[in-house]
Amino acid sequence: MTRWFKSWDELGFQILVNLFLLFMLILILVPMWRVAIMSVTPLGYSTGSTSSLWVPPNEWSFESYGQLLAHPSFLRATLVSTTITTVGTAFNLLLTVPLAYVLSVPTLPGRKIFISFILFTFLFNAGLVPTYLVVSKLGLINHLSAVILPTGVSVYNTLVMKSFFEGLPEDLKEAARIDGASELQVLTHVILPLSRPILLTIGLFYAVSHWNEFFAPILYLNDSSLMPLSVLLRNILLGASSLNEYLEYNAFSAASIESIQAASVLLTMLPMVLLYPWIQRYFTKGVLLGAVKQ
Repeated sequence: MTRWFKSWDELGFQILVNLFLLFMLILILVPMWRVAIMSVTPLGYSTGSTSSLWVPPNEWSFESYGQLLAHPSFLRATLVSTTITTVGTAFNLLLTVPLAYVLSVPTLPGRKIFISFILFTFLFNAGLVPTYLVVSKLGLINHLSAVILPTGVSVYNTLVMKSFFEGLPEDLKEAARIDGASELQVLTHVILPLSRPILLTIGLFYAVSHWNEFFAPILYLNDSSLMPLSVLLRNILLGASSLNEYLEYNAFSAASIESIQAASVLLTMLPMVLLYPWIQRYFTKGVLLGAVKQ
């Protein structure tokens, strides 16, 4: 025991932590497993046991996935969500990176004043009605930019990235300045190559936010052709009795409405689930280095 733990108290604490994490894992996996099973449950089996957590593999039916992936509305909504996520994340990083770097420079004149102004917007929001009026006056209604532009900069993400930049060795920056590099060159040639963890971490925050956003599209996008996947999913889940309003449900299909709803949930969450493991190795490092000023 002494090889890995210094005392019995430490061992007991570690056991409690592991049990708690196992409990949380079960809370997460059981609903996901339930949704996955429901998505492949055939119509007759579904009506016989709506709360089953197991369906034999030979009974699985992928008809619900076929209906969703073959429907133009679902494919169009997926394309809209992908566009909003990629363009929005790139736009967010394009604004957040230079702002965070400028605020991390100790010699910036009025630095504390600028930080105070930014923190003010973090504590006090303009509100829904003024934001809608601004978006409307700019003529952005029924345009994807209405979803992207109002959330261009996150104060929290900016402060995390600022702390990360402040933790980088100052000698590297000074050496570049002595060699005649401008601040823009210091940022692009010195800071950014060392900032992959925080860039991927903040990029993931922005991407998940854009992918899951459904209130702003409902508010600003009245054209059904601009409906993102999150809004379509919401409509499918809330409109079980009138599914044809959002997807042309085939009455002769082997998939139930519940199976189509479950399949839509899994297909909607799949991109972020696949993206996270690729970024996970940078995630902890980026958050910890950005949250603690060194």
